[in-house]
Amino acid sequence: MEKLTTKIIFITLALVLGGCSSSGNETKIDKVPDKSAQALFVDARTSLDNGLYQKAILLLSAIDSRFPFGPISHQVQLDLIYAYYKVGDSAQGIALTDRFLRLNPNNPNIDYVYYMRALINLSTEENLFQDLAGIDRSDRDPTASRDAFSDFKRIITDYSESKYAADARKRMIAIKSRLAKYELAVANFYLKREAYASAANRGRYIIEYFTPSPEVEPALEIMIECYDKLGLADLKKNALQVLAANYPNNSLVR
Repeated sequence: MEKLTTKIIFITLALVLGGCSSSGNETKIDKVPDKSAQALFVDARTSLDNGLYQKAILLLSAIDSRFPFGPISHQVQLDLIYAYYKVGDSAQGIALTDRFLRLNPNNPNIDYVYYMRALINLSTEENLFQDLAGIDRSDRDPTASRDAFSDFKRIITDYSESKYAADARKRMIAIKSRLAKYELAVANFYLKREAYASAANRGRYIIEYFTPSPEVEPALEIMIECYDKLGLADLKKNALQVLAANYPNNSLVR
């Protein structure tokens, strides 16, 4: 328990300090030295390479504001997206990716922008304090995961030769598990409240969209119980047959 408390205190201090730094950057753009776009960009890239992301955001934002149509404007925005991701500023990161996609649909780096938007959405799902405490978060709203899944899918569908395609495919598998767990949590929620039709429908949704996954077996169990409560003998029989065919050692089919 002491180790956990120490970690949380340390992380809290880091986040507070980071937040203070982030809020101050917005008012400091006008204090960035009056240099050329290229000179500022070199400084920004050096900051990125050294992990000084807040400083990089300040410099890149100054370039974006002062030279919005310059030859490096697109690269500046791409680097800003990455920097916002690294500091955990999901709101700014998503806003910038949306803007870039809207204004530059044919940019050669468009696959990267979709990839970064997906990563930023996934980062909003992370809660370090709950992870440290071992709290189950499967019942949380999965909208960000769905959005990330959609962007990863776009990459492997529309940009199959992209260097991000392989990682996108791997991450889709993990997201699929996250979404299946959410649907199962909702199904159990309805089951406990004796909303059997709703619980059964959630179970069926898991079977239709998340097969194969570890959540399929408990989803079938929920469907069987709900169909039994609702007096739907044929549907219960069908669900039992599917359970027996795929999970012959399940206690319900012995």
